[in-house]
Amino acid sequence: MATLELRNVNKTYGAGLPDTLKNIELSISDGEFLILVGPSGCGKSTLMNCIAGLENITGGAIMIDDQDVSGMSPKDRDIAMVFQSYALYPTMSVRENIEFGLKIRKMSQSAIDEEVARVAKLLQIEHLLNRKPGQLSGGQQQRVAMGRALARRPKIYLFDEPLSNLDAKLRVEMRTEMKLMHQRLKTTTVYVTHDQIEAMTLGDKVAVMKDGIIQQFGTPKQIYNDPANLFVASFIGSPPMNFIPLRLQRQDGRLLALLDSGQARCELPLGVTDAGLEDREIILGMRPEQISLMQGESNGLPSIRAEVQVTEPTGPDTLVFVNLNGTKVCCRLAPDVAPQVGETLTLQFDPAKVLLFDAQTGERLGVVAKPQAQVHTDNVAQFKGR
Repeated sequence: MATLELRNVNKTYGAGLPDTLKNIELSISDGEFLILVGPSGCGKSTLMNCIAGLENITGGAIMIDDQDVSGMSPKDRDIAMVFQSYALYPTMSVRENIEFGLKIRKMSQSAIDEEVARVAKLLQIEHLLNRKPGQLSGGQQQRVAMGRALARRPKIYLFDEPLSNLDAKLRVEMRTEMKLMHQRLKTTTVYVTHDQIEAMTLGDKVAVMKDGIIQQFGTPKQIYNDPANLFVASFIGSPPMNFIPLRLQRQDGRLLALLDSGQARCELPLGVTDAGLEDREIILGMRPEQISLMQGESNGLPSIRAEVQVTEPTGPDTLVFVNLNGTKVCCRLAPDVAPQVGETLTLQFDPAKVLLFDAQTGERLGVVAKPQAQVHTDNVAQFKGR
């Protein structure tokens, strides 16, 4: 096992070209599982290749166990990498593919046999050892590619989108197997993906990247519940967070977030009196699961009547879409709720979990709503004219 630290890592492909990686700073401890997640072109695979030594950095340092490996060749860094392409030798059997790296290192045949048996049992591929890659399914080939890396017993495992070529069902199964494998081996691991579900379920730590910059680094729970900016909030979560444009207004010394469903309005008092936010363009963020159906008498939470635009039953829950402030908003309701399109529902949300973002910069604003609000059914035109 090993620690990994990136100190102000930069990467550019030539003078006059924009930086591909910009001031990357992160650190993980022995045995931690780090996820690099972001959209295509954000720099996550480039960063992975820099850690592996396949790309040279143009600034900063890469530290493994407090040793600067930035100038070392890949073979001297004691890492093992699994690529998106399985890259198996087609003329070799599964056993020979796993053995190949061990023979290059001139291990004894008895030690090689012992290691192949260990890896095959771990990945449940004992019955495949004599087959060629062309006789294997995609999931089996992925296991062999992982087995070749696991047989190395390196300090750090690097996985570059290893599950992206698999179908949805197999991807879920392999994701579970990878997590179980990491729990058994406890080896420091860096994993690149564009799939935020993989990031949330696999990682001990997650680095969300965009345009070569780490937008936020933390645990999956921290990133989900406390996103640093609009990009992180939109990228992490399925269904994604709702974003409702509005302007904050002042009433009786309080700042209010005003919501309009076309049938009713809701005034959501906020926990600040900062005059700098008044009349500012704001994006209000709410997760779909933070919007619930009000049943019976009001429990004091803010609520608003809204017309159902679309429903999407998913099995474990029902996604209901309504319109607030001219924006489509998703609500995650109980699976037994089956409203019809055009039906009016009374929805409520927890104001303590409301997030606010600057509409221009996308930066998070440190405002937490208070759990009191008033619901009005005044004429909408009158509301808009305030």
